[in-house]
Amino acid sequence: MSETPTFPRLRQTVLDTTSARHLAEFYRQLLGFDYESGDEAPAPGAPDDADWLALVEPGGRRVLAFQQVDKVDSPTWPDGPVPQQLHLDFSVESADELRRQKARALELGATLLRDRFDDPDEPLFVFADPSGHPFCIFVS
Repeated sequence: MSETPTFPRLRQTVLDTTSARHLAEFYRQLLGFDYESGDEAPAPGAPDDADWLALVEPGGRRVLAFQQVDKVDSPTWPDGPVPQQLHLDFSVESADELRRQKARALELGATLLRDRFDDPDEPLFVFADPSGHPFCIFVS
């Protein structure tokens, strides 16, 4: 009798950043996630020395984590020598929602890298988060 194979489960995606709280807060607000218990922001005026923070989706499953590092070579993709290395994809239901999320992402500190809103097959925007990591929001 053969055993059913088991596989590792994806725990989270971890992004290196020179400002763990700032980047975690960007994605928390963009995606509507919560901090993992114990990772919440300190009280106003209290020091924030967090070097590792995790975000959880509704239901409590870890999704993203942020690791403090001294230096990050931000991708220069699509036009420079430093490749994107990885990127995150997020989808929305409609073109109207895509426009709304573009405005939110920019307001939260993202930089628009590519505008393919008029693409008839896959309208999308490509952004860099505040630490330079690329991510896409598209209609799916």
